[in-house]
Amino acid sequence: MDIYNYYKGIFLDCINSYNLSDELKFKIIVEKPKQNIFGDISLNAPLVLSSYLKKSPMDIASEISDLIKDKTHDFSKVEIAKPGFINFTIKQQVLISFLENIKKDFGFPENLKKQKINLEFVSANPTGPLHVGHCRGAIFGDVLSNLLNYCGHEVTKEYYINDYGNQITFFVESIYFRILEILKKEKFPDNANLYPGEYIKDIAKEILDQKIINNFDNFLSIKEKLTEQSISVAMKLIKENLKDMGIEHDFYVSEKKIVKENLLDQAIEKLETKGDIFKGILPKPKGDVEDWEPREQLLFKSTKYGDDVDRALQKSDKTWTYFANDIAYHFNKINRDFDLYINVLGADHAGYVKRLKSAFSAIDKNKKFEIKLSQIVKLYKGGQPFRMSKRAGDFILAKDLIDTVGKDSVRFMMVYRSSNSQLDFDFDAVTEKSKDNPVFYVQYACARINSIFNKIKNINDNEIQNANKSYLTDKHEINLIKKILEWPKIVLLCHSNLEVHYIPYYLYELAQEFHSYWNAGKEDNSLRIIDNPNEDILKARLFLLKKIFTIFSNGMRILDVKVPDKM
Repeated sequence: MDIYNYYKGIFLDCINSYNLSDELKFKIIVEKPKQNIFGDISLNAPLVLSSYLKKSPMDIASEISDLIKDKTHDFSKVEIAKPGFINFTIKQQVLISFLENIKKDFGFPENLKKQKINLEFVSANPTGPLHVGHCRGAIFGDVLSNLLNYCGHEVTKEYYINDYGNQITFFVESIYFRILEILKKEKFPDNANLYPGEYIKDIAKEILDQKIINNFDNFLSIKEKLTEQSISVAMKLIKENLKDMGIEHDFYVSEKKIVKENLLDQAIEKLETKGDIFKGILPKPKGDVEDWEPREQLLFKSTKYGDDVDRALQKSDKTWTYFANDIAYHFNKINRDFDLYINVLGADHAGYVKRLKSAFSAIDKNKKFEIKLSQIVKLYKGGQPFRMSKRAGDFILAKDLIDTVGKDSVRFMMVYRSSNSQLDFDFDAVTEKSKDNPVFYVQYACARINSIFNKIKNINDNEIQNANKSYLTDKHEINLIKKILEWPKIVLLCHSNLEVHYIPYYLYELAQEFHSYWNAGKEDNSLRIIDNPNEDILKARLFLLKKIFTIFSNGMRILDVKVPDKM
């Protein structure tokens, strides 16, 4: 049960005589106050209703607080605060009753319509292994998928393989020249379009070991077969990197296959029937652009759907643009009939958001489409930043990051900040065994709880379940109960915003409350758990620890981070 939603229902019942519209009811929020001194929950109704009732918020607050006091006796304190909030402190026995009613499905959003969701993420060009720059979007997408599954949705995790176009040609040429370097000692060309990274040599060696192609004298004669092999080896590397991060996709879509099946022609035909395709001249791009001249192009009328400018579909040589193939891909997605489509893109694709959304709306305006941008990761070690360049070949591999700090640290910390915010990933911080390392601190809390239950042999689960919870009266225990009861709100917040950073941050706060409780027992024998001579108090505290551990387990399962037995 969501305690905030529960009390919102009671509060709305109290002001039912005001005949509020659904819009006004939606604006009324019950939430945790920003500071603990203002109580346990806060109501903004007086502020929302002020203009509607044509009264001051403080007068309305006085009216509503009286109505609530008559309706329920759950609160030890009801206070009005400027400019028009009502703050409530919940009685301890009421908090304990909420704790007792926690079941396995605690945290699942109530009355949620289950959906089929297509979630596309990573989709890195298959031109080599993943680097650190890919990690954040990859882990964000995977954790978001876990969250949506946790909430009861059916999620398909999808990877779009960009195996068509110039970047693939340059990639395959790079491998070809490395093969010539190995076989004939020919020097690798000094060409800015090629990929000179060391990993290209490894791919070249693997292709030679496969012995599918026996003659490398003529590139054009083996181009198709070499491209197929190169993409296969690159995707194998990418899948291994993703597996190291704990990620496996359900579905892979090839851009080359999309092109071969002429899906773009079908998509263009559909858009033409709606009048969204035309021939025109785009305005000159902003800034100093050399050698620009106006020319007629095939354009998509994306401004009709909220974009800033219309978008070109064909290049000067009449080949399709990258955006045109994107339209075909999303046409393919929509034909697979999901309720919600989510794309996770890197920050460098911010300029594609409006055009993709406009194309999606043009194909089917009734389908819901969301784009999440994953901002850049800055990697630090010893106070010095690392620089990455995929073409230069001096980037940091995702595998190296995982090998250095471990999967758990990478997964936890890559989603510890909002996807909209830049993330500084510090090697030193995530390897420290201290409170300053959030993943260690949370895992240490889990290990401590596990150690307690490993030592308890004479009390069974039934005795713990039926414990007298009225013994949970210490301020540390009440704070833990309050923190536990926030879990459904955290899940709902993540679900509503399609963000997941609230979870690791909440788990860290829960760990802080637990460690504070543990340390208090070191200073005050009456707060000790295992060595407490009063078995009834022990059982009540074990019940509390069971509930704490349930939250840790659910949260860590969403993050796909290990819950350790010991550390």
